[in-house]
Amino acid sequence: MKRLRFLLPVLSFALCPPAHTATVRIQSCWDGDTCTASTGERIRLACVDAEEVGEPGADRATRAIRSMVVGKTVGIRRIAKDRYSRSVAELYTDGTNVGQQLVAQGYARIYRRYAFQCPWAR
Repeated sequence: MKRLRFLLPVLSFALCPPAHTATVRIQSCWDGDTCTASTGERIRLACVDAEEVGEPGADRATRAIRSMVVGKTVGIRRIAKDRYSRSVAELYTDGTNVGQQLVAQGYARIYRRYAFQCPWAR
């Protein structure tokens, strides 16, 4: 029973954003996994990988993420900075993890190399 109690916080975290999540307004999205906030902060979605601009499926992934977040204030859980100085983060809209939704809808895949950063992607 103790082991189950230990897992419950991890499982619930995967379903909804943490209560202390900061917010950011998304101004635009470059591709299916990279957006820019109204403050100029560049955000790379954690734990997911979508097709790059010019590759097959990239337009669909870009349209999908844009419809979910552009012009909206979303929750953000910053994890790290990448080599391009982008914030690596999870975004949440209406209590839903954006990256997780992109994967579920087939617009992105779990980026196995970094999946350890997101409890839902392990």
